[in-house]
Amino acid sequence: MPNPTISKALEGWRTSSRSKLDELLKAHHEVGGGGRGRRYATEQINHAYLVAVSAQFQKFCRDLHSEAAAFLVGDTRPESFRPALLKLLTDNRKLDRGNPNPGNIGADFGRFGLDFWAAVRALDRRNERRQDGLEQLNVWRNAIAHQDFTLKDSDAKKVEGTHPQLADVRTWRGFCESLSEAFDAVTAAHLRQVVGRDPW
Repeated sequence: MPNPTISKALEGWRTSSRSKLDELLKAHHEVGGGGRGRRYATEQINHAYLVAVSAQFQKFCRDLHSEAAAFLVGDTRPESFRPALLKLLTDNRKLDRGNPNPGNIGADFGRFGLDFWAAVRALDRRNERRQDGLEQLNVWRNAIAHQDFTLKDSDAKKVEGTHPQLADVRTWRGFCESLSEAFDAVTAAHLRQVVGRDPW
């Protein structure tokens, strides 16, 4: 029977992260009136909301990776190997300094000997579209964070036909919601196979 429990990382995403993102969404709704400044104000909130979705999802991914690494290290014998193994699994992670784009996520979780995105896509065929959406989200995150909207050709192709409006951010947040569940399940299944017991 599958393990009904979830990681602490997923619990944090469902509670603390969700609450913080909902606060920004509430702020968007509270910007009212038809004055001249309204459109500019809502655009800025859209941008803040988009960056926050990416940032909170990055925190979830990093926390999940740390939790998985700690689980693997905790089963290592002899115990004297544990600090070295933990260092190998977590030092210079891309998620510590880069966006939670598919490349960075795949590279970091690949340290566990897992073809991460192949497993995520195998779990649900809709995850391929969600993976593309995550790429779009992070292209726009960079554009907003660096205030540089002159996208490179490669980035422009990734976001073709999109505009970072509230509806787009809602969609990308929904993709992150679904991917968080998939990431948790895929990571747990892999760790269970490697160690022989449930990780959380």
